[in-house]
Amino acid sequence: MTDIIAVGEPLIEFNQARAADPHAYQQGFGGDTSNMAIAAARLGARVAYVTRLGTDRFGRMFVDLWTREGVAIDGVTFEAEAATGVYFVAHGANGHEFSYLRAGSAASRMRPEHLPLPMIRAARLLHASGISQAISATACDAVFAAFAAARDAGALVTYDPNVRLKLWPLPRARAIVQASMACCDWCLPSQDDANVLYEGASPDAVVDAIHRAGARGVVLKRGAEGCVVSDGTRRERIAAHRVASVDATGAGDCFDGAFATRLLAGDDPFAAAHYANMAAALATTGYGAVAPLPRAADVERFNATQALA
Repeated sequence: MTDIIAVGEPLIEFNQARAADPHAYQQGFGGDTSNMAIAAARLGARVAYVTRLGTDRFGRMFVDLWTREGVAIDGVTFEAEAATGVYFVAHGANGHEFSYLRAGSAASRMRPEHLPLPMIRAARLLHASGISQAISATACDAVFAAFAAARDAGALVTYDPNVRLKLWPLPRARAIVQASMACCDWCLPSQDDANVLYEGASPDAVVDAIHRAGARGVVLKRGAEGCVVSDGTRRERIAAHRVASVDATGAGDCFDGAFATRLLAGDDPFAAAHYANMAAALATTGYGAVAPLPRAADVERFNATQALA
């Protein structure tokens, strides 16, 4: 049985080098749900990914990547008339800046009929994000169809709003995210998401609003401030871990993958979030979305050093 199925859009990454030539870019891989899937696989979960790729070199590179990482590709289909998406990461005084070449991507042409419904119904957990929904109306329909199939089969659903207003207007983002919260067992927003969706509300007010929208559990990811975890009856603030951070790209996706993995391993949500905090911290110690994602042994070693500190 597959533990986790993630649905969404992978993107080829070009990350600005920080060496002698700031105009040079290093090729890597990204896309929030793909990052989540790889993070979960590196941490020991059995993972599959559902998307559409272009019949291009970048699409083949993703197939090779997921195969190396142990992410099953049975749910990957191909679009001959569209390309695999690309994005660029630049680094400056205000942090990292993203530029995308994804309009009309193969993943954005995903439709409900492309979903591997038997695979989804057999999985223990389904994960999707607001980006999975924002890339097109048909992809949004596919995500809701996947939610329905997973819930009907008794699987857990995790959802990261990952709001990107360059992809859709705020009123539509709010409406779709609100509807998705009612479909998920665990909603995993970032503080940036909360600032957009709830405009300055306190962390507790954000968690309360997400519960009212229908999510049974909430983890509000607050970066250097740690996270707030609520299962509807108990609420706890879990501190972040200090590391030599150089690039936060993909850290929230790593958190999602680690949290889901540990939930399925039997941890309670508070222990799972503590573990995910460590994994996400380690993911910021290297450049790019995928390369620095930790493996289980990395998190175990880091946990041991924290216990001795």
